[in-house]
Amino acid sequence: MKRILITGANGFVGSFYVEEALRRGWEVWAGVRKTSSREFLTDPRIHFIDLKYADAADLQKQVGQHIAEHGKWNYVIHNAGITKSALDADFDRVNHVYSLNLIDALRRSGDKPEKFVYMSSLAASGPGDKPRPDSAYGRSKIETEQYLQSLPDFPFIILRPTGVYGPREKDYYVMCKMVNSGLDVAVGRQPQMLNFIYIKDLVKACFSALESPIQNKVWFVADGDTYTSQHYTQILKEVLHKKHVLKITVPLSIAKIASVFAGLYCQITKRPSLINPDKIKIMKQRDWTCDTSSLEKDLGFKAEYNLRRGLEETVAWYKDHGWI
Repeated sequence: MKRILITGANGFVGSFYVEEALRRGWEVWAGVRKTSSREFLTDPRIHFIDLKYADAADLQKQVGQHIAEHGKWNYVIHNAGITKSALDADFDRVNHVYSLNLIDALRRSGDKPEKFVYMSSLAASGPGDKPRPDSAYGRSKIETEQYLQSLPDFPFIILRPTGVYGPREKDYYVMCKMVNSGLDVAVGRQPQMLNFIYIKDLVKACFSALESPIQNKVWFVADGDTYTSQHYTQILKEVLHKKHVLKITVPLSIAKIASVFAGLYCQITKRPSLINPDKIKIMKQRDWTCDTSSLEKDLGFKAEYNLRRGLEETVAWYKDHGWI
């Protein structure tokens, strides 16, 4: 039986990875903090582990003891991380330093996994033709990628998904809820060019990468289609059966000012916000598209869900569970 560790298992993406690993009959270890919700991790077959990311020595000892008692993990999907924070330094600490601590603990255990999948982001590449990201979130991802790529003896795969949506997701859900209430708020007068990936297709790509003999590669993950932000909203309105929606366009200059105040509020309350100065750096870019030809060629990947089908399934789940 294959044994897998999935970090950030209680999150939107991580919980779907857990379900797929269980479906395959694998022994699943869910990396979850003791204080985190386990709402979508109720299967009694799941084993839990609270990894001590903050201290490299403690984590190395913990991983070593775990492997000695339970055997090594054949696969690791490192999905833990943060996408928003009140402080830029948190991105480096959680997404970069903690990731390096886990990678080093696995390397020094004497039983490294057969494959380590690092869940990065399109934000790591920067928008359009920019060579590096200008957001703290994007930098934290690319720096971890670069560390992995400096380890030729460590079998890794880096996945850079674009906008991931689906049941249980909470950021795109905010937009869905807003449109359902009759309001469409856009930031910037020029539409963004976007790619998306439905959660079930991301899961398929990830597990195909795990079981492939290919290693030490970086792949973008998207459904293969390009949309404008207006196109996304139009499909969402149709799926929600909303004919009359008031559109409000917020200039980027106004959004930037608002994000500064939102950021200050976040620092005071110690709670992250969907809008903050780092997020605006991502939102202000007009081109968030990527090339998935390498993934399609290497793994034969083809998304099963286009945006409309994915949104139909997502909205149905939101309604079934009383979210909208």
